[in-house]
Amino acid sequence: DKAPLSKSLLLVPSAISILLTLLFQHYQKFFAYNVQAIKEDFQIWRLVCGRTICLDLKDTFCSSLLIYNFRIFERRYGSRKFSSFLLGAWMLSALFDLLLVEIAQYMFGITINSLPSGFLGPVFALFVPFYSSIPRVQVTQVLGHFSITNKTLVYILGLQLLTSGSYIWILALSGLVSGICYNSSILKVHQILCVPSWVAKIFSWTLEPIFSSAEPTNEVRVGMGATVDIQRQQRMELLDRQIMMSQVAQMRRQRQQQGGMINWNRLFPPLRHRHNANYQDHRPSEQDTPPPTEVSEEQVARLMEMGFSRGDALEALRASNNDLNVATNFLLQH
Repeated sequence: DKAPLSKSLLLVPSAISILLTLLFQHYQKFFAYNVQAIKEDFQIWRLVCGRTICLDLKDTFCSSLLIYNFRIFERRYGSRKFSSFLLGAWMLSALFDLLLVEIAQYMFGITINSLPSGFLGPVFALFVPFYSSIPRVQVTQVLGHFSITNKTLVYILGLQLLTSGSYIWILALSGLVSGICYNSSILKVHQILCVPSWVAKIFSWTLEPIFSSAEPTNEVRVGMGATVDIQRQQRMELLDRQIMMSQVAQMRRQRQQQGGMINWNRLFPPLRHRHNANYQDHRPSEQDTPPPTEVSEEQVARLMEMGFSRGDALEALRASNNDLNVATNFLLQH
């Protein structure tokens, strides 16, 4: 839902890759990422074909899973901004690919005639905003020392994709560098390499109705796990969230009756001990009450994307002193 571009990148290149592998092997040569032909024969069309369709089904599978996980950025930024990031990362990574090939030949004497094909540069570039903007939420621990978070699976998929080919590290490095350059506020690349509004409107009118999906209902969201354990965990999380929401609603009613603010210390005791290490049993006076914390709208938007309402996100961020990770953990665990 709300990610038609991600859906098209997931379906169309994967379908073409499967067809080229199973039925049309003699056409695979047109989609080979031949760097030597690009440099010597100026076959620029190979940049488009070779850097869009994967010829290895393992790379197709891993990149498709990563695009599916990175669909959150299209929901957060919008299709136009997301497509601008992919376009900018694709163009920058193509330049860095050729540059790294020349550096490898000049410094190490390695002659690279071709690179792995596929939409790999922008996929690796998406790891940059994924690392910097997606909050890390711990799920469990292995052997008591290794933390498993909501981001672990994505990093494992990226590592699997990185080790699938001999020269794929060049694509990974160029993708990461292009992602850093595009995200940098100093270089202002996002202001230069962007999709014009009229182009976005054309694709919105023509392709978005084809790849858009209906918003899932509440009944579909519950119990959609692949195993019984995952379904049970989803239902328990939903029950915990309903209990938390009922507690918040009850405290809001009390606030409306008393004209005060919600006492989040009653809902989240660990937060009280964190911010008041020397907390005593007596109630603080009105003069000692700190002013309300200013909340970042960007962090409120991130919590709303996770499914929380705006009111709960505001109250959780104020209670956690604008700490996004603490607010997310409390909203998920209570």
